[in-house]
Amino acid sequence: MSEPLTKIALASRSPRRKQLLEALGLDVEVIPSAYDEATATNDGSPGEAALRHALGKARMAHAGGPPVLVAADTIVSLDGELLGKPKDGREGRAMLRRLSGREHSVFTGFVVLDRSNGQSRSGVESTLVRFLPLEPEQIDAYVASGDPLDKAGSYGIQGRGALLVASINGDFYAVMGLPLARIGASLRELGYRLPAS
Repeated sequence: MSEPLTKIALASRSPRRKQLLEALGLDVEVIPSAYDEATATNDGSPGEAALRHALGKARMAHAGGPPVLVAADTIVSLDGELLGKPKDGREGRAMLRRLSGREHSVFTGFVVLDRSNGQSRSGVESTLVRFLPLEPEQIDAYVASGDPLDKAGSYGIQGRGALLVASINGDFYAVMGLPLARIGASLRELGYRLPAS
């Protein structure tokens, strides 16, 4: 028998991840995590690194809040090189120039942890994204908007970033930062039922 879930903890400051969980009808409480992905290693494949970061965020999340906690990390990979969040507009423009007209991979690692009993589910979702060829003024305008500066690969697929994307092959929500179908399946496996589901 599944238990109804109305509140969930999120070990991420990402407003997009919070909005995605709220769209499932959940009351989301952001729980700070002491995990610092900027100083963590990116050894292994991009998928392994994304999952390692997600598990680290969950493990180092502060106590308190709802017992069920979600953590995630998204990594963009181009030709095997990881593209993180740009340090500034200059780095953001350089990333977007490299992505222009090309296909790259987005990996989102996630963990759903039931802190009341220690059970968890985790995994990685990968998606191929192809960019349109971008004009220099298009890149400058997007960077000037400030939108790319807190996002892996220097773009977000929602909002203005949608104008950069020619196609995707895979989970749109994983590119946004949270593979909702996998999260929902994980919650069901842990014995929880989402609102109105």
